[in-house]
Parts: sequence; structure tokens; C-alpha cells
Amino acid sequence: MNRYPLWKNVTVIVAVVLGLLYTLPNFFGEVPAVQVSSVKATIKIEPKLLSRIEDVLKAAAIPNNGLFADTNSIRVRLADTDAQLKAKDAIEKALNPDPSDASYSVALNLLSASPQWLSGMHALPMYLGLDLRGGVHFLLQVDMKGALTKRLDATAADLRSLLRDKTVRHAGIGRDGQAVVIKFRDAETQAKARDVILDTQPAAMAGKATQADLVIAESAEGGDFRLTLTLSEAAQKRVQEMAVKQNIGTLHNRINELGVAEPVIQQQGADRIVVQLPGVQDTAKAKDILGRTATLELRMVDDEASANPAVMELAAKGQPPVGTEYYVERGGRGLLVRKQVMLTGERLTDAQPGFDNQSHEPAVHLTLDSAGARVFKDLTRENVGKRMAILLVEKGKGEVVTAPVIRSEIGGGRVQISGRMSTVEANDVALLLRAGSLAAPMEIIEERTIGPSLGADNIKKGFDSTLWGFTAIATFMVAYYLLFGLVSVLALSANLLFLIALLSLLQATLTLPGIAAIALTLGMAIDANVLINERVREELRNGSTPQAAITAGYERAWGTILDSNVTTLIAGIALLIFGSGPVRGFAVVHCLGILTSIFSSVVVSRALVNLIYGRRRKLAALSIGQVWKPGVETK
Repeated sequence: MNRYPLWKNVTVIVAVVLGLLYTLPNFFGEVPAVQVSSVKATIKIEPKLLSRIEDVLKAAAIPNNGLFADTNSIRVRLADTDAQLKAKDAIEKALNPDPSDASYSVALNLLSASPQWLSGMHALPMYLGLDLRGGVHFLLQVDMKGALTKRLDATAADLRSLLRDKTVRHAGIGRDGQAVVIKFRDAETQAKARDVILDTQPAAMAGKATQADLVIAESAEGGDFRLTLTLSEAAQKRVQEMAVKQNIGTLHNRINELGVAEPVIQQQGADRIVVQLPGVQDTAKAKDILGRTATLELRMVDDEASANPAVMELAAKGQPPVGTEYYVERGGRGLLVRKQVMLTGERLTDAQPGFDNQSHEPAVHLTLDSAGARVFKDLTRENVGKRMAILLVEKGKGEVVTAPVIRSEIGGGRVQISGRMSTVEANDVALLLRAGSLAAPMEIIEERTIGPSLGADNIKKGFDSTLWGFTAIATFMVAYYLLFGLVSVLALSANLLFLIALLSLLQATLTLPGIAAIALTLGMAIDANVLINERVREELRNGSTPQAAITAGYERAWGTILDSNVTTLIAGIALLIFGSGPVRGFAVVHCLGILTSIFSSVVVSRALVNLIYGRRRKLAALSIGQVWKPGVETK
């Protein structure tokens, strides 16, 4: 007899039930929604904001189907697009009375219409790519010359500070094209300055492009002595690579404001970035967010003036003391920050959340480059016990991310920000510091808008192709293998169920190439059942009993099935690793489909065959189509 142990049957049943549950949300579709998120580090999404939005909707007589809050946003589910647009306008006016100084981003969005009990199990629909859902596509060109210019300007400022600290007098420092030129009045001072710079650039060699950041060239004409410093080829390449990476991180941070479920932001070539925003139809808002420029600044807090209530009252009314600016830090408390910028975010190489080694409180660990470390060391040595503000400045307006107290001199370029921070806030601050500014300007050189109707047409065509392919396979299998063919079709259905459920569980993005991969997976998955059915037929031809033929057929086909799927999986993994864009989307579905097909074609089909034939002690024949036997003529 052929009978599975209880645990295998239970495994199959549990897999099918979970597959149904996690596939189900894809059939409910999506409904219009409005997403509210904060655009300032000092403003957090709190529960009281939820009730405020609810009151705004009630006052405007706009019905809603539920408000949902998470750590980053609040989403309002609405009945139709008319209500969605009205709700957006009402919420925008209530939360951002001054549009030029908005505190919240109010964006149109789509939410799954699946029931709450499914969402509670984290059973969510697959994300749909740009070609299926519609949206906007941008191709951005990073200004590499701008990145180098920015770096050279920072280098000039560092050299000016370095020579001043070393008491080396010069006749001027300026940038000339893609070089920094330092003028001197005599050769002795020129040589001294050269030695000072070489101390900070130990690998630099005059006139030679080595691994150093700066290449130094000396010149003397009459009484004009100069040092000309240029970035080495390796340094230029590194600056440009980091500019693209930082811009990609910044774009990820900003696009969260749009409420895009699964944006695609990836590098294309050496200096271009592709941005795809599925579901976004407001091109103007998307362009505004992508094109914003922001910088990070470190300034000192005027502690004495900030502690004076009378001064703070005047500052809050727009009359701060000379040389200071009024800001509101986290918790709503005001403080006065000096206008002088001590250090910019250009010197920040990394920012990671962590914990204080002594108090074990959440903290942010910063890493500065060599020049930034030197400036920060001097800054902290001279201002122990005072507060330093870290500001994010965007569109000419700044906000205080954090304002810690300097406890002691900090050297080595490793800085820690801690105090009155939760773990979530530490993550937020690290993200802002890491990706708060663009390393280089960008220009939109290509823009495409794909309407939702085109996406719906692509979905229909993809669904129809998969359906007709499945129908053709099912018809052939049932006609050729009879009952075993029906079992194969049911196993193939289970494979499709598992694949969709797995894509939904992983929250993968389904694109048109992904639908093609599903159709291909169905065609490849049935091969395993064809191998099994032919093996069973072969055993019957060799004179085995039906029960023995079933056992031998599955066991002997298993090795061939495994080998063929592993080799195909290797090709799929290669596409996944080295491919990009549509190729990568195809590879994800293809690899997952291979894994689900191994389970469904062998385990699920065997469970069904055992259910049908397993308990029969005297089994005369199998319904597996025409079987040729030795010595028996067939007509």
C-alpha cells in the first residue's frame, strides 16, 4: 500500500491553507486613500494626530472607511477618488496652514481593500510594478562636475583653516577650475605650506597621481609662488561614486513622503539614477520632492540667551538677538542657535543607530572624515559644557535634528549623540544625518507617466496568457494521463497557489516580466509530473504491480526532477545576482517558482495519489492512460 505518514499529510494541508490565506488579499483589490507623514525631524506621528485628522474629516463631512497609523504615517481609507481629493485638500489646509513652511506631507495613495482579519495576520497583497499599476518614471543625471566642485570648495576651506592653525601665511586661496590654488609671497613659505599639506596627505607626491586625495604641483614665476592642488584620479572616482550612492540614499528618504509602496531607485551607468514610483500620478509633487536640496550644519547654541525667558519671548515673535536664529527643538522647546556654521554634513561619512556604552541609552554614532575630525576636535575642546545644534537646512529653512551637550573633547572622528532619544528616534536621526542632503545636483533628463488604464490592460493580458496556458496544459494532461493527469493539474494549481502566496508574504513587486515568469514556471513545473507519470507507466510495462509502480515511479523520478530543477535554479540565481530592472523581477519569480514546483509536483501530487489509491489492497489497474506491455499488441 501507499500511505503517507500523518505528519506529511498535515504538512500538505497546512501549506495549502496558508497558501489560500496569503493569496486571498490579492483578490480584494485596492481603494483610494490619503497618507499623512511628517517632513520635519522635530515633528513625529503621534496618536493625537490621528484624532485631529478624524475631526477634520468630520467637520468637512467626508466619510471614511477607517484610519490606520504606524510609526511613519497615518493613512485614511476612502470610498472613491472624489472623497480622496476632498479629504486631501481638507487635511492639507488643517495641518499646513502655511504651505511655504509645511510640517506634514499629504499624499494620495492606495490601500488594500482586504478585511481587517487578513491584515491582522500580515496577509497583504503583492506590490505591483510600474508597468502594472501605472505611475511615474524619472531618469536623473547626477552632476559629477558639481560633486567635484563641492569637494574642492570644502578642500579649500580646510586648507585655509589648516594653514591658519599652523601659522603659515599665504596670499590667498581660491579655486581655479578643477584645482585649488594657494598663492605665496616667497619660496620659503611655499615650501613650508607644502610640507604641512603633505603631513595631512602622507601618500601625496608632487606632480604624480598616486593613491593620495590631492596631487600637489609647485610653480614660481617672478615673485608669484603657487601651490596647485588637484584631486587624484582615484579620489575623483571615489567622490563621484559616493555622490551617486548618497543621492540614492537621499531619494529613498524623501520618497517615503509620497507614500509609494515599493519604489524602484537604482543606479544606471556611472552617473544616472532611475526612479520609478508605482501608483503616483501627481508628477509635479514627485518632481518637487526629488529635486529638493538639503544640507546638514553644525552650529553652537547660545545657551546664555536661550536661558533668558524675556529674550526667548522676543525671539519667538521674530526678534532674535543679533547673530542668532530661533528654532524649536524636539519637545517643543525653543532655543537660539548662532548663525556661524562650524561644520557641514559634507564631512560626515557615516551615521548609525546604536547604544551608549555607559548608560545603554539609544544613541547615534557618527563618523567624520579626517578634515572633519580635526575641526570637530578643536570645536569640542573649546566648547566643553555647551550645546551644539545639528540642523537640517532645506529650501533656506532649517530645523534642529538634535542639540546635545558637549561633555568632553572628542577626537578620532568618532562622535556619539545621545540623551532623551528612543530607539526609533535614534534610527530616524541616523537616517536624516546619513541621507539628509544631496551630494551633487541632479537633473531630470527623462520623464514618463504611465496611466492606471494601461497598467490594468497589462494585468488583463498577463492574466489571460497565464489562464490560457494553464488551461491548455490541464486539457493535455487530463486527456493523456486520465486520473493521474487530473492529479498533476491539481498539483500544478497548488504550485500556482504557493507561488502567489509566497510573493505576497515576501511583499515582492510583481511586474510584467514577473507574470511571464509565472507562465513559464507553470510550463516547467508540469515536466516533473510528466516524468513521474512516465516512470509509473514504465514500471507497469515491466510487470510491476500498481502499488509497486507508484512507489518506484516517484522514487526513481525524484533524482531526475531534483537535478533538472537545481540546474535551472542556478541559471535563475545568476540572473538575480547580475541582472537588473525587469530581468531581476523575472528572476525573483522564476527562482521562487522552481522551489514551489519541487514541493507541489512531488509531495502534493504523491499525497493525492496516496489518497486515491493508497488504501486499496487489491488494485488491478491505474487510470494513467494507454500503457504498452511486452507481448501485448496494441492497435
